[in-house]
Amino acid sequence: MEIYMWWLDLDLKSKEWLRENLRAGELPLFVMQGIAEAGGPHPDTPQAVLTESEWDFIETQSEFVD
Repeated sequence: MEIYMWWLDLDLKSKEWLRENLRAGELPLFVMQGIAEAGGPHPDTPQAVLTESEWDFIETQSEFVD
């Protein structure tokens, strides 16, 4: 599922962490769980959660006024 389809359902704490830690190699468990609960990817490994294009979306398209 594309990020724009689950981003709005992601909890604010996870969004803030992602914005403050752009392109992090590993995500904390609460962020991975938030992504999965919002309808995003269910990772096999923490390093494979977000694609490069999803990080680009977080950096350039996501709004800070959620």
